[in-house]
Amino acid sequence: MRRTANSSHRWLLIGGALLLVITLGSAYLFFAGKTQAAPPTQAISEQPIAFNHKVMVQVGIQCLFCHTDARRSPAAGIPSVERCMGCHQTIATNVPVIQQVAGYWGRQQPIPWVRVNALPRFVYFTHEVHITAGGLNCERCHGDVGNMTVDRPVVRMNMGWCLSCHETQPNAAQLQDCVVCHQ
Repeated sequence: MRRTANSSHRWLLIGGALLLVITLGSAYLFFAGKTQAAPPTQAISEQPIAFNHKVMVQVGIQCLFCHTDARRSPAAGIPSVERCMGCHQTIATNVPVIQQVAGYWGRQQPIPWVRVNALPRFVYFTHEVHITAGGLNCERCHGDVGNMTVDRPVVRMNMGWCLSCHETQPNAAQLQDCVVCHQ
C-alpha cells in the first residue's frame, strides 16, 4: 500500500508540474505579444489593383464613406465596385487605376481584394461597437492608412493587445469578460 501512495503522490506532482508549465507558457504567449508591432514577415499578397488610400484621404474622403458597414455591422466591409463607380463614372476616369476598376464594373465582377487584417474565427469582434463608442478612430487599430501606399497590418491583433486597449478606455474597462469576444 505504501508503494501505491508514493506512486499516486509522484503522479500528482508530475501533473501539477505539467499544469504549471502549460499555465506559464500560455501566460507568456498571451503577454509577449501585448503591444508588439505586426511581424515584418507578415507579407501581404499583391492586391489586384494598386489602390492608394492616400489619394482618397488627400481629397477629404473619410474611411466610413467607403467602408459604410463599419457603422452597422461586425465587419467594416470592402466597398463594392458599384460603390467605387458611383464616383468614378465621372471623376478621374482617365487614370489607369480607375480604368482597372471600370474594367471590373464592365465585366460585372467583384474586385478580388486580398484581406489585410484578419482575426481568428473564434473571436467575435464588431466594428459597429467600436465606431459608435466614440473616441476611437480607424487609425487606432489600422494605423495611418491615409499615408500608406500599400496597406499592411500595423499591430499584432491578439488578445493581449485588445485587452490593453480595453484597460485604458473608460467605457471598455468593464468589457473584459471572456464572453464579450468569445461568444
